[in-house]
Amino acid sequence: MNGRDQPRVLIFDSGVGGLSVAACIRRKLPAVELVYLADNAVFPYGDQSESVVIERCESLISSALAEFSCDVVVIACNTASTVVLPHVRATIPVPVVGVVPAIKPAAATTRNGRIGVLATPATVRRPYLDNLIREFADHCEVSRIGHPDLVRWAENSVRGIGVPHQALAEAVSEFGEAGVDTVVLGCTHYPLLLEALRQVLPDVRFWVDSGEAIARRVEHLLDEKSMNGASGTSHPAAAPVRAALFSGPVPEGVTDFMVGLDLCPDNVQGYWSGKPDGVTAVG
Repeated sequence: MNGRDQPRVLIFDSGVGGLSVAACIRRKLPAVELVYLADNAVFPYGDQSESVVIERCESLISSALAEFSCDVVVIACNTASTVVLPHVRATIPVPVVGVVPAIKPAAATTRNGRIGVLATPATVRRPYLDNLIREFADHCEVSRIGHPDLVRWAENSVRGIGVPHQALAEAVSEFGEAGVDTVVLGCTHYPLLLEALRQVLPDVRFWVDSGEAIARRVEHLLDEKSMNGASGTSHPAAAPVRAALFSGPVPEGVTDFMVGLDLCPDNVQGYWSGKPDGVTAVG
């Protein structure tokens, strides 16, 4: 832990969606200090080329680790996880955890064998999702929705802008028509929309995301490093979030939103790159 009293975890996303993962880690591991890093200057990543995503992730994460030494890195972005994990793992000296759509637990949870996967358009198109469904849910009927507006509605919710319920209902109507009883929230932004999703899909019994599984994985990695301070019985971190760093402007309302998730930030910085010349890769 490099002289620190408590373990520290870096959580990276393209926007505010990773806060849903941060909240899960906070609940399970209250003694862990968090650093939140969002590359919102080029949000959403689904609109960027793979080369841009790789370069920006590597640059920003390396810079954050240089300024805030951390014990585990969580890439809390489905789009980034599909393309950058091998590259980031090869360039930084700490364990890296990615996000995988929770197909396996959904297949084990469904009662009628009908699953809906709600993801970004980029995730829905990627072969790795086909492989997950083939491996873990081949016996199920799986419907997929990759709607371009959901992540923006989630981002807007942080600013206090209400979710457009009629538009949301139309966006996910296929799940109601298919009779799914279990929905995979295949983007870390989507737990931020869960209340609204429950209202427009009242017949869905189970909502599954990756947040709790990521928190368990982080706990395991910290235990492997003999960081007993990570256990839930230790004293909570004085400041749950050591820093919240945004490569673009600080999102309006984000501090209050984080406080509401028990993620009170010690400091919040906008237009952060960690380098004098910034991050240059853009789509």
